[in-house]
Amino acid sequence: MEEDLFQLKQLPVVKFRRTGESSRSDEDGISGEHEVQIEGVRTELEPVELGDGAAVPKEFANPTDDTFMVEDAVEAIGFGKFQWKLSVITGLAWANAMEMMILSILAPQLHCEWRLPSWQVALLTSVVFVGMMSSSTLWGNISDQYGRKTGLKISVLWTLYYGILSGFAPIYSWILVLRGLVGFGIGGVPQSVTLYAEFLPMKARAKCILLIEVFWALGTVFEVLLAVVVMPTLGWRWLLILSALPLLLFAGLCFWLPESARYDVLSGNQEKALATLKRIATENGAPMPLGKLVISRQEDRGKMRDLFTPHFRWTTLLLWFIWFSNAFSYYGLVLLTTELFQAGDVCSISSRRQEVKAKCSLTCEYLTEEDYTDLLWTTLSEFPGVLVTLWIIDRIGRKKTMALSFLVFSFCSLLLFLCVGRNVLTVLLFIARAFISGGFQAAYVYTPEVYPTATRALGLGTCSGMARVGALITPFIAQVMLESSVYLTLLVYSGCCLLAALASCFLPIETKGRGLQESSHKEWGQEMVGRGSHSPG
Repeated sequence: MEEDLFQLKQLPVVKFRRTGESSRSDEDGISGEHEVQIEGVRTELEPVELGDGAAVPKEFANPTDDTFMVEDAVEAIGFGKFQWKLSVITGLAWANAMEMMILSILAPQLHCEWRLPSWQVALLTSVVFVGMMSSSTLWGNISDQYGRKTGLKISVLWTLYYGILSGFAPIYSWILVLRGLVGFGIGGVPQSVTLYAEFLPMKARAKCILLIEVFWALGTVFEVLLAVVVMPTLGWRWLLILSALPLLLFAGLCFWLPESARYDVLSGNQEKALATLKRIATENGAPMPLGKLVISRQEDRGKMRDLFTPHFRWTTLLLWFIWFSNAFSYYGLVLLTTELFQAGDVCSISSRRQEVKAKCSLTCEYLTEEDYTDLLWTTLSEFPGVLVTLWIIDRIGRKKTMALSFLVFSFCSLLLFLCVGRNVLTVLLFIARAFISGGFQAAYVYTPEVYPTATRALGLGTCSGMARVGALITPFIAQVMLESSVYLTLLVYSGCCLLAALASCFLPIETKGRGLQESSHKEWGQEMVGRGSHSPG
């Protein structure tokens, strides 16, 4: 008898209330004394006897609580077949990198074919980012108000439609408008990360979000390979049409996507959320937690003011600058790569520009086979970038990963001041792109983790919008300012990334090892503190 009483005292304390909520005592980790308050008893439950030392059966996934939250269910079900399918489908949406990579290929082609001055070439790139900037917050608001799946489907179908239409543009003004509308649709594609993150258990979240970034890298590589085959034979119009293929495949598969259970619970749709969780458990072959799914306090969703509460104000402002710097530097490097390869090295750009101006302001050069080869090599750097970020992000944390990525990019930018040959130039561009893409990926991991469910999509959307501001400005630095001074151009990118590294260090919240916050009315990370991870100490 005494031994049984001793074993009972080791059990975690649970207080059962008539409201349907359950919580562990705040004094669990402080005092060895434990109380169990039972105000209402469910008499229909039958007792289960276990032998000495026997483990609790797997079917009883949550035997001590009479309620559970979505976070508990996601953690109990774990990672399985459902998440693998979701990874592939959301990855297809993420392959919209093809629509972005095409900018560095399309610009020199239209510059030559339509005899466009440099400012019109830069405007063709910038208009895509204007569309993305103007729509990112809108898509985030739609995703918070009407569901992640709804926002994602509409944005992808929009991008697909206008991406194909832009291949039929007869004149410059038409392609300018159509590419702007493509950018408007691309602004909603990052919401795939919001939907994806909300189905992932805590331990797998960072790795999985980084791994779907592989689809971005695959998209950029496929775009260069497609350009090598299509541009000499079919031309840029077919390149634009064929670049929409991944989105066409996604459009056919997106009806399989479920709505986020976290969103359904927050919007009061408990039955739909429970059905989604049961579907995931069935596909993964895992048990559902016992008890009743708790409906979170319903909140106003998608409100901009929630991003500037005292708890999130500093985080929001720093993240906006970090995302701005990421896109400004990443797309700047993509555009600089073709310029630098056509010149041969940094030191010859100034003399080359002067010779071109002496001949004709509209003199152009098509991308050669060697240019495409080197472009492919620098594009392949996306994969090492994913691997490096994957290795360090759970070791040193999200903030330090972003800071390190910015510092390495800044250092490589400064090394470009040297008159290096083409081979060394390719290596430096390879390293710089690997780390700036890694920093971008770390930001995509951190941002959905730091905001609560009610503002998660809006927070990601506004950050994505600030990134597009950086991407909007960067063509005028990488293509227009470059004509005046290559050194000033490199100094701008290097200085911006140094400031972004500092901003990453000053972020007030580190999300490594934390659960997703469900409600903005709770302390950050409260959902995972003390839940399912109690230890005798």
